[in-house]
Amino acid sequence: MTRPEVSSRGPDAPPGRIDPVNTYRDPAARGGVLRTVGTRERRSHLSAPRVPTVGIDIGGTKVMAGVVDADGTILEKIRTETPDKSKSPKVVEDTIVELVLDLSDRHDVHAVGIGAAGWVDADRARVLFAPHLAWRNEPLRDALQDRLAVPVMVDNDANTAAWAEWRFGAGRGEDHLVMITLGTGIGGAILEDGKVKRGKYGVAGEFGHMQVVPGGHRCPCGNRGCWEQYSSGNALVREARELAAADSPVAYEIIERVKGNIPEITGPLITELAREGDAMCVELLQDIGQWLGVGIANLAAALDPSCFVIGGGVSAADDLLIGPARDAFRRHLTGRGYRPEARITRAQLGPEAGMVGAADLARLVARRFRRANRRRVERYERYERYAQALRPGTHGRTSRTPEEPGS
Repeated sequence: MTRPEVSSRGPDAPPGRIDPVNTYRDPAARGGVLRTVGTRERRSHLSAPRVPTVGIDIGGTKVMAGVVDADGTILEKIRTETPDKSKSPKVVEDTIVELVLDLSDRHDVHAVGIGAAGWVDADRARVLFAPHLAWRNEPLRDALQDRLAVPVMVDNDANTAAWAEWRFGAGRGEDHLVMITLGTGIGGAILEDGKVKRGKYGVAGEFGHMQVVPGGHRCPCGNRGCWEQYSSGNALVREARELAAADSPVAYEIIERVKGNIPEITGPLITELAREGDAMCVELLQDIGQWLGVGIANLAAALDPSCFVIGGGVSAADDLLIGPARDAFRRHLTGRGYRPEARITRAQLGPEAGMVGAADLARLVARRFRRANRRRVERYERYERYAQALRPGTHGRTSRTPEEPGS
């Protein structure tokens, strides 16, 4: 496996700490781990418990892991390439475990959250399907929980990114938020009143596969005319390469930049040239933005949120993309002029949003895990007192040591 690159943004863990990743394996140490948590805060779904957790963002090319505190600050992050070997479930699982154990050497790890690019079931336990990994109905949560001995949460990466933006980024203060992630395709997530809306089967938010052009471009999903075929990184690159392949005069600058090697045309290069004023690249981003606005207007008609947050790699184009999207949104919004308009804004947390959101969602699982452990400890202590009272020589009462008063 490629050795991870480590980027530390916080102090080392204090000496003498107890490492939950290791000590949860030892039942005798669990009580000590629980005592290190400190005073619990108010039992809100946003603030408790204030313990560090690990967030992991898994994509087709990279795995990023980081320790995140309760305020959304990344204390340390590491990343590595997604392993080859057909990216089998076991190999990817080994990579995740290695990253978590590496971080746990320097930080108390109380839970692990995973944001996966794929469909995750409503119980946040199984990856039903991942387009870039060999996960098909994969019981990822249980497999990792058995190996790490801390609670594990699995969710769709767009859901985790949306949660992070709502908690710490562009969506703070919004009670009805929709996030749209523009990358290779289009992903999305819905938050209402502080809850991610996952749908009955856990796969809500697949906005990229709404059909906006009947009989349009073929989509890898099998349908035609899907939204992501007109407003995504793939759509942007496809249009630029087609113009370059046709030797269009408007593509002269980008052909020169890649020295005629058309496969080297990428989304970041198009954005760079657009910022430099290249007319074709500016126009391509405007086209993508206009299709983005059309889709957002459709979502507004269905969901009526107060805010749309635009994330993903293509959002780096900023107003070159989002400006045309706002214009198209206003033109296509149902009831325009007679209804409030949702705010459209760019995401703030960048490529780390999925990792931060996964860690923060895992913190809620850690709370439930700690409660369950505490109840188990309390039951065990009650049982011990009861058993001691029944032992011979105690005469039906708990025995006292000589130092106790009244002995």
